[in-house]
This record gives sequence, C-alpha cells and structure tokens, in this order.
Amino acid sequence: MSITRLNAARLFTSSPAGGSQWKKWLKRIRGAVGMGLTWAAAWAGVGTILWMFALVLGGAPAYAIIGFSGLFAVFGFLAGATFSLVLGIAGRRRRFDEMSLPRFAFWGAAGGVLLSIFFILGGGGVSSASLLTYSIVTLLGAGSAGGSLALARRADDRELLDAGADVGDIGLTQEEKHALLGE
Repeated sequence: MSITRLNAARLFTSSPAGGSQWKKWLKRIRGAVGMGLTWAAAWAGVGTILWMFALVLGGAPAYAIIGFSGLFAVFGFLAGATFSLVLGIAGRRRRFDEMSLPRFAFWGAAGGVLLSIFFILGGGGVSSASLLTYSIVTLLGAGSAGGSLALARRADDRELLDAGADVGDIGLTQEEKHALLGE
C-alpha cells in the first residue's frame, strides 16, 4: 500500500480518541466558513459606512452601495476564513480564556496581511489605492479578531455562570492575572 493510500485511509478511519479524522476536518471547515460568514456580515456594514462617507463627500454614486458592501463582504469572508487558518496553526490546543486579546488581534492582522499578499500575488498589483485597501483589510482583520475573541469569551463566561462557576474566576487569562498583579 502506498503512502498516499495510507494517509487517505487514515482520514476515514477512527482515531484512538474516538471519532474520525474526517469529522475533525469537517468541523474545522465548518468553523472557517462560520467565521468567514460572521466577518462578511460585519465587513459589509463597514463597507456601507465607507460608502456613506464617499457619498457625502461626493466621490461615489448612490448605486455604488452594492459594490462597496459586496466587496467588503467578500473581503470579510476571505479574511475570516484566512484568520481561521492562522488561528488553527498559531493557537491550537489553547482555549479562549488562555489567549490574550493583543495576541489574538495580531493574528487577525496577520490574516489580513496574508490575504493582502494573496491578492498581490494573484495580480492585484500594488498602487496607492490598493495599499490603502490592504491597510484597511489588515486593520479590520485585527479588529474583527479582537471582537471574535471578546464574543467567544462572553459566550464561555455565560456557560460558566450557568454552570455555577464563581464570578471571580471568570474573564482573565493567566497572563493577564500575572500582569494585573505585577508578577
């Protein structure tokens, strides 16, 4: 049996921990699509706000809202999916309460930079307008990642409170506790 067949066979067989590798990959793909859709919705709102500024300043026609919102939604989906990839590599085996907000935002910015590099290599080119767009994508990536972590922590905190956990134990990572105490 060849190595490729062994790897493919492993993908569909059960792992010692239970479940199959296939299910793990489907779960990761579902998470990336979910993150992409969430970011797409948020970024479409940002595109609409930017269109409103351009409309007020006289730089965009009224019908351009679909283009602005749609373009930002596509960028948001791709950035969210790229961020999931970066998070899967950089933050594996960590829970949300173990991750710091600045590091998470950095990974979001890294996802935005990675997405911008894909566009440049794909023929997007480098001009002053595209550099502005790539900068906005990077900043939105950092902000979206920070917002995603805040929402995830909030959901985790609610689950802990519902389970009867002590309120004082919720919210800070170990790193944040040490920084707060000056250790």
